[in-house]
Formats: sequence, structure tokens, C-alpha cells
Amino acid sequence: MDVFDGQKIIPAVKDMKDFERVLKREDAFFVVLEVHISQLARMRKVAREANKKMILHADLVQGLKSDRYAAEFLSQTIKPAGIISTRGDMLRIAKKNNIMAIQRMFLLDTIALHTSYQLAETVGPDVIELLPGIIPSYIRKVHEETGIDVIAGGLIETERDARQAIEAGARAVTTSRQNLWKAFRT
Repeated sequence: MDVFDGQKIIPAVKDMKDFERVLKREDAFFVVLEVHISQLARMRKVAREANKKMILHADLVQGLKSDRYAAEFLSQTIKPAGIISTRGDMLRIAKKNNIMAIQRMFLLDTIALHTSYQLAETVGPDVIELLPGIIPSYIRKVHEETGIDVIAGGLIETERDARQAIEAGARAVTTSRQNLWKAFRT
């Protein structure tokens, strides 16, 4: 099963103008990187009306603490299609509420990688977002080590970067670069 319905590029929006652009696109999934808590309910309503599937980066919601209560609020009140986080409680509560749990994993060093593997083992996220997404060998390695689908994000600046990530096994690429939003149409 393809978790993103074949969508290879997932636009990441950083402001309301990006959000408006995403609403006009054909593909369904998009990521909200930074948003103020007061905008969440309205964005979710508008996205649903446009048949869009909002994936919310919970750790970047302004005015919301990334704790258990925030996880419950997002999962039970906002109800996005997916939640991205580095925090175990946020991911566990998303899963408990049948929301796609996406663990953000940073390739900093072997200690950080090992810690991320441990979190993935205990939480069992639906997807791992690997950053930076420009290291194809690690896309393969993380997928092989965890058995979890990987998406690539961060520092993907060209269509070549995106293509290499997908060829390495990434299910999709998240990017805020609008020039890449049209690449790999399904």
C-alpha cells in the first residue's frame, strides 16, 4: 500500500500564501511547517473542503507546547491526516487516534541515529521523515534497519536531489521549494 497514494512530492507550506497555493493543486497531501495555533482549525476546515490531507508538523506549531496535552488536542480536535514529530508521546497519541504518525529523524551522527532507531522501535511510527533527505544511502539504510517507509526532507534543492531520494527508496519527498512541487506528477 502506498501511504501517500502515489504522490511523490509533498509540498511543505510555511505561510498562508503557500497554503492558498496548495489548495489549488491536484495532489492531496501537504505538510504545514509553521503555523500559529489560532490558525489550525480554520486551515483544517478549508483543507477538508478542498479534499486536501493536511500533515501537521506538531513541533513547529507556535503557541502550543509539544507535550501530551498538545498531542491530544491536535489528534482529537484538529484531526489532521498526519502528525510529524520527534517526540514519542506525540507520535503514540497520534497513532492511538488513527492519525498517521511520522517520526522526524535527523542524520546528525551515529548516536542520534541510534536514539532515533530506539524511538522508532518503541513507537512504531507509520512513516519516518529523514533529514537531510539528500543522502540516498541512508534512505535505504534506515528503511532496511526499521522496515518503515521513509520520506526525505531537508536540503532538497533540485529535481535531481528529489529524484535521487526517490530512487533510493523514499516514498516521497517533502519540500517547501515551490519549483519542485510540480516534479514527479502522479
